[in-house]
Amino acid sequence: MTELTDLYEKTGIRKSVYEFGEEILCGLRERFDGIDRIAEYNQMKVTGAMQDSQVNENCLHYYASGYGYNDPGRDVLEDVYASVFHTESALVRPQITCGTHALSLALGAVLRPGDELLSPVGKPYDTLEEVIGIRPSHGSLAEYGITYSQVELLADGTFDYDGIAKAVSERTKMVTIQRSKGYLTRPSFSVGQIGELIAFVKKLKPDVICMVDNCYGEFVEEKEPSDVGADMTVGSLIKNAGGGLAPIGGYIAGRKDLIDLCGYRLTSPGLGKEVGASLGVMQSFYQGLFLAPSVVAGALKGAVFAAGIYEKLGYKVIPNSTESRHDIIQAVELGTPEGVVAFCRGIQAAAPVDAYVTPEPWAMPGYDSDVIMAAGAFVAGSSIELSADGPMKPPYAVYFQGGLTWHHAKHGILMSLEYMAREGIVDL
Repeated sequence: MTELTDLYEKTGIRKSVYEFGEEILCGLRERFDGIDRIAEYNQMKVTGAMQDSQVNENCLHYYASGYGYNDPGRDVLEDVYASVFHTESALVRPQITCGTHALSLALGAVLRPGDELLSPVGKPYDTLEEVIGIRPSHGSLAEYGITYSQVELLADGTFDYDGIAKAVSERTKMVTIQRSKGYLTRPSFSVGQIGELIAFVKKLKPDVICMVDNCYGEFVEEKEPSDVGADMTVGSLIKNAGGGLAPIGGYIAGRKDLIDLCGYRLTSPGLGKEVGASLGVMQSFYQGLFLAPSVVAGALKGAVFAAGIYEKLGYKVIPNSTESRHDIIQAVELGTPEGVVAFCRGIQAAAPVDAYVTPEPWAMPGYDSDVIMAAGAFVAGSSIELSADGPMKPPYAVYFQGGLTWHHAKHGILMSLEYMAREGIVDL
C-alpha cells in the first residue's frame, strides 16, 4: 500500500514539511478532544431540534415554486433553527444571498429614520461599511437618515464600558456586535463576553435591540449569542450553519416581532414570511445543518493546527495555539504581501476544485483595498470550505478558515507552508 507520506509528496508537499506538521500535531491531541466534545454536544442539540420539530421526508423533497405558500419544508426548518438557537422565531431563506445581505436585511427591517445604530466593538466588517454608510453607497442606512456611532475597543481588545455608557443615547435603537474579528487582528469574542456586553447595554437602556453578527461562530461553543440575551442572531448558510451543503442562504433567529419585521423587509409589507418558495434546496439546508457541528469541529482543528504551525515559525497568530476558540478563523500576521500571496496560493493548490488556478489580489466590491482570496470550493464563496483571504495592506495578515473535513484542512495548511518554503519566506 502507498505510504501516506508518498501521497502527500505526490501533491507537492515535501517530507520535511509533512514531518514539521506531525511534530506540531503531537501536542494538539488534548485540544482536539475538547473540540470533539463540543461537537458532540451540538450534534445532540441539532438532532433533538429536528426530532422535536418532526422533520419528515416531505420536508426534504416538497418542491414549492411561485409564491411559496404552505411550504412545509421551509416552515419546519425555521422551527428547527428557532429550537437550535432557543429563540421565538427564525427566518431561514435561500432568498437571503449571503451574510452581509442577512445583516443588511436585519438592520433595514428594524431601524427607522432618526434612529441610531451603535457598534460597541469598533469597526464592523468591510462590507458593512457601505451598508451603514461609513463609506457612501446608494441605499445605505445613512441615506435614510439613520446615524451610526462606534466605540473602539481598549488596547487589550476588551470592551470600553465607560465609552459605551457615554455613547448610548435616547436615539440608540440598536446595538450591533460582531462576534468574529473580520479583517482585524483583534480577538474574536466568546459567547460569555457577548452576554456580559448585552447585559451592560440593556442595563443602560432596557429597550435597546441587540443584534449579533454570528458569522463564523455557530457551533464553536455550546451556547450561541441568542442564549445570552441577543435579540437577533444573524449568519450565513455558506459558512458554519450550512455545513458545506447549503448552496446559498442566510438566517436570522430571534424575537418573533423582530423576525416578522425581517420577513416584511425580505418580501413585502403584508406578505412577510408567508411567501418565498424554497425552490428545491431544503434537503441541502437540513442535511447541512445536521452535519454542521462535525464540519465546524474539523475546521476548528485546522485553525488550531495552523496556529501551532505558524506560531512555531515565529509569526504572530490570533488566536494562538493554546487560547480558547470563539470562531473558525485563524489570523496569521505574515508581515509582507509576498507572504500573504504565497499562503493563499498554497491553500488554492490543495483545493478539490480549481486547484490549478493561481489566485491574484484584485479590487473586490465592498472592500477598501485589493484582496486576495483562495477558495476552490464546491459552493462559490463558501468559507466553511477550505479557504484563505486577506487585504493587501499592513500588517499583511492572512485569514484562514474552513475545511469540510479535518484531514483536508490539514492538507491545505501543509500546502500553504510548502508554498511559503518554496518562496524562501520560511526556512524549515
